Amino acid sequence: MTESSSAKASELLRLHRAPGILQVVNVWDAITAKVITEVPGTTALATASHSIAATLGYEDGENIPVDEMISFVGRIAAATHLPVSADLEAGYGNPGETARKAMGVGIVGANIEDHMRPLTDAVNQMAAVVHAGAAEGIDFVLNARTDAFLKGRDREPGDVLADAIERGRAFLDVGATTVFVPGLLDERTVAALVEGIGWNKISVINVPGSLPPARLQELGVARISYGPWTQRVALTALADAAAELLAGGQLPENTRQLN
Repeated sequence: MTESSSAKASELLRLHRAPGILQVVNVWDAITAKVITEVPGTTALATASHSIAATLGYEDGENIPVDEMISFVGRIAAATHLPVSADLEAGYGNPGETARKAMGVGIVGANIEDHMRPLTDAVNQMAAVVHAGAAEGIDFVLNARTDAFLKGRDREPGDVLADAIERGRAFLDVGATTVFVPGLLDERTVAALVEGIGWNKISVINVPGSLPPARLQELGVARISYGPWTQRVALTALADAAAELLAGGQLPENTRQLN
């Protein structure tokens, strides 16, 4: 690892451990990385696998060949001076090796999904990524994701919560930095996750209807990301502009040249 990668990894780890909540606005290519880097208040970037898949014409869910994904996130890392965490889905069958390849192109953190595999298998996934970071000699940030809520909609809420807490604790025990619990979570659930897993150890995704960042910080959440929703915002603006133009309108006057 280069000195630059090592410094970025340490900075990303510091941002996750800092008292203030870390917000990462998800990007999906080099130009979005450049644009978001220049937005005041941006301290780190995260990629979104769904958005990258859509950009390249693939369905989400590890349908992109792993080396193509690594090449793409590498271009994003090269487009910014900030630390970048990559969404590496479930690790493409070999989480440790996939993380190692990502580190080789400048990525200093990653999301890894558990897909609600048997707990021992999921823990081994996360441990492999932690070991890869240690082998490369950097403070690689693992945002270990549990799909308990995404895959547990037909189960008793208490059982789902208990699963998420059990998995989160197990992932932290093998060296994960934070536990990513995606889903539309209400205040009571967020508070229970923080109580069960740890203060400043929970990572969430904000979607329409989610709790505001200030309240999430008060509840003890460490990190907020936005997944594919940032791309949806951009594509909504593009579609609306196209509809306006095709109806005889003009480009918005507040359009800025950002590239």
